[in-house]
Amino acid sequence: MRQLTYYVGTTLDGFIAGPEGQFDFFPFEGDLAAALLAEYPETIPAHGRGPLGLDGVANKRFDTVLMGRATYEPGLAVGVTSPYPHLRQYVFSRSLAQLDPEVEIVPSDPVAFVRDLKRQDGAGIWLCGGANLAGQLLAEIDELIIKRYPVVIGSGIPLFDAPFLPTRFTLTDSRVFNTGATVTTYATQQK
Repeated sequence: MRQLTYYVGTTLDGFIAGPEGQFDFFPFEGDLAAALLAEYPETIPAHGRGPLGLDGVANKRFDTVLMGRATYEPGLAVGVTSPYPHLRQYVFSRSLAQLDPEVEIVPSDPVAFVRDLKRQDGAGIWLCGGANLAGQLLAEIDELIIKRYPVVIGSGIPLFDAPFLPTRFTLTDSRVFNTGATVTTYATQQK
């Protein structure tokens, strides 16, 4: 069965974006950037792949990406309708219209949809964001890969937007980079 991985960047105070969806304060540099490009090349959007030397580089972990509307919309604002054409792309929204044949808009229940995806053949499923979608899919997340940057922003969009529901994870890996960032991996604890 395929795994759902929430692979996401966060601040020290637990925000994945600023109050207005800003994320340009996350540094992409040094040994952290080198590791992410080597290990997760498919998580770089199409418009960044060429400049980062990733044209033609094969996917390593994921063949599918899931996005909430708020995660998808910044690309739309600059004319990018298919940010990850090298992946199967699904956007969960009840209000967006189908804009690109390479991106499927899913207006239905994300939990049922993801359970079906997990039963299909393929590589890993990347939950790109955002907080609301992650909150809805919390019980379906098999793995968390948290890129924690040495930045505090005070307020913004949290890692999860969900009702109070303590959910335990087990630490499986933790790395510290010269940039001051960490990448910490957790697996869902079996119930």
